[in-house]
Amino acid sequence: MVMEGKSEMVENVVLAEASAWLARLQGPSRTPAAEAAFKAWLSADPSHARAFARVTDTWDIIPGAAMLAATPRHRARRPVPMALAAGVALLAVAAVFWQLMLRDPVYRTAVGEQQTFTLPDGTRIALNTDSKLVVSYGRSERHVRLDRGEALFEVAKQPARPFIVQAGDERVRAVGTKFVVRRDPDRFAVALLEGKVEVTARPSGGSDRPAEATLLLPGDRMTVRAGTHSQLDRPRTEAVTAWQRGEVMFDNATLADAVAELNRYGAISVRLVDPELKALRVSGVFSTRDPKEFAQAVAQLHRLKMDDSGNNIVLKR
Repeated sequence: MVMEGKSEMVENVVLAEASAWLARLQGPSRTPAAEAAFKAWLSADPSHARAFARVTDTWDIIPGAAMLAATPRHRARRPVPMALAAGVALLAVAAVFWQLMLRDPVYRTAVGEQQTFTLPDGTRIALNTDSKLVVSYGRSERHVRLDRGEALFEVAKQPARPFIVQAGDERVRAVGTKFVVRRDPDRFAVALLEGKVEVTARPSGGSDRPAEATLLLPGDRMTVRAGTHSQLDRPRTEAVTAWQRGEVMFDNATLADAVAELNRYGAISVRLVDPELKALRVSGVFSTRDPKEFAQAVAQLHRLKMDDSGNNIVLKR
């Protein structure tokens, strides 16, 4: 769904084309020639099928839209002029298209995929593997919700419209800055690269106390794990942004954490059969595209055996 730069404009054009085809197929101008042309358009690009599915889904949930378009066919006793029938179909599909346009844009990446896009205000966002982001811009603030995964934000300066990233109960407020936010099922983290951000986190333990606000400075990283207090540290910048170069960097990490991190990126997963292996330590820089290289290095370092079955690499004593 997401492409860099002009992705939003291209997507809108495809949605408009899909809406026009829906109107043509629902209206009186449907002919064998029109159906053949539609099939050719549908098969020309995978995005066409996705766009047509979106407009037909929305068509189904708009009350009366299908009924209005079908009126000329199914009410033979009260004929409707051809031009009026076509107009009814076009108006109904226009409602479909505008409802789609008014939805908050959703950007997502698949496992192993990364995408970069630019918002209307000039803010650039890079999404890491298996991530989902919802953008909702208003007059007083620019709001983004990170449902899962990891994103790097380069925020365009607009002092009158702060940039808000919501990740579960945590909230990051910025004006013009560069930072990385990561949301896992049991962890939230924000690492500041440039500028300043204010992070508001819910107190641990379900306390009724108001949310705590923390001002981060460049180099700071704030991590909040479920049921614990927030923690501050200062990791290496190149480690925080390594994923943009297709790498992961470990500095005396446990093997369990290293394996979990690497498994985020590909269909081939590394598994540890012996629970005692989880506490072993590993350091180094590894490619996110080559888990086998990582497994071989760990096996050699700790004198482990490696079973490679294709989709799974097992490390064991």
